[in-house]
Amino acid sequence: MADLFQDDPPPPARDDAPRDDAPLADRLRPRTLGEVIGQEHITGAEGAIGRMVAAGRLSSMILWGPPGTGKTSIARLLADSVGMRFISVSAVFSGVADLKKAFAEADRMAEAGQRTLLFVDEIHRFNRAQQDGFLPFVERGTVTLVGATTENPSFELNAALLSRAQVLILERLDHQALSALLDKAETLEGPLPLDEDARAALIASADGDGRFLLNQAETLYNAKIEAPLDPAGLGKFLQRRVAVYDKDREGHYNLISALHKSLRGSDPQASLYYLARMLTAGEEPLYVLRRLVRFASEDIGLADPQALSQCLAAKDAYEFLGSPEGELAIVQACLYCATAPKSNAAYAAQKAAFRSARETGSLMPPQNILNAPTKLMKDIGYGAGYSYDHNAEEGFSGDNYWPAEMEPQTYYTPVERGFERKVKERIAYWDKLRRERS
Repeated sequence: MADLFQDDPPPPARDDAPRDDAPLADRLRPRTLGEVIGQEHITGAEGAIGRMVAAGRLSSMILWGPPGTGKTSIARLLADSVGMRFISVSAVFSGVADLKKAFAEADRMAEAGQRTLLFVDEIHRFNRAQQDGFLPFVERGTVTLVGATTENPSFELNAALLSRAQVLILERLDHQALSALLDKAETLEGPLPLDEDARAALIASADGDGRFLLNQAETLYNAKIEAPLDPAGLGKFLQRRVAVYDKDREGHYNLISALHKSLRGSDPQASLYYLARMLTAGEEPLYVLRRLVRFASEDIGLADPQALSQCLAAKDAYEFLGSPEGELAIVQACLYCATAPKSNAAYAAQKAAFRSARETGSLMPPQNILNAPTKLMKDIGYGAGYSYDHNAEEGFSGDNYWPAEMEPQTYYTPVERGFERKVKERIAYWDKLRRERS
């Protein structure tokens, strides 16, 4: 790290052009913020970084995101965009002495009118006392701190430091962003030796990590492969299992179908297997969670009302923890759904009720249950004769709530499983009272 802390001021301009023999990922490093792929929500004109750059002033920030999403590139480009001096240190290799040198040099440069952006990679690896050492220099503007971390800042960074920095979340690169990275690689190096299915499988295997994807691509280029590989050949060549996601996404839909049907069939072992297949293939965890939430309503419903709560809690836990810690919450929700009593009564009731609503149009409800906020409406009979159920015996009036032109319908038929057994008993009891009181 000695070259980062020279006593003499650095040259005013910095040549970032990579060598011709540099790794592919370095040669494709973005040269402007506009070239950063997949993080437009913060680098775009309406994003936090875009607005700061437009204003010409940066505040200290923590870049939180998975590996290979552009944290280091963004930090370098931020300094260039506002004409700041850039210093980079790594919490893995640097200690307090290195930081003191960096701060002292930043003080000298500030006196000469040159502002300093200090990029700290893996900032969460500094202990609490070391993190406290940043505070006075950040507060008086000696440096603008840009920290990078893959860990949840609320757990790993001091509250005092967090209060002086804005936390910006970098997203895992999606399929479209990773595909754009491969497009850039192919523009520079030529077509990859892959068919369309293998290219999609390579992207899926990257798990949102752009640098990993480009390293894999560079391995393929260096091998000088003549005939294009299919997914099986690619998996064998890279010595790692690669998910088969063909161009029409059949593999994707096959796996989600297998997961859904295994859950419906109350097989927790098979359900967990297909869940693992999807997540290890690079599927978006939030997509899997959306399917589990839907399953909880469609195939469990009121047979176990807690299933929906479990799935929504898993969604919250995953969004809070991220990968890989949050994936355990997804597993828990999957196992809960697989072992819960099943009922599609709510799903069937929805379809029947919606069909009936479309067929019956605009039938007026009976007048006794209409609201009457004005005198005229009361005078013409709105709300007249309404029976307040709480005043009735057993809290049940037995009134008719259906339009006069329509016979009462039965859409929801609970099953004899789980909590719906109790619901079925209640409905049967109310039907009995209704017949007696009519």
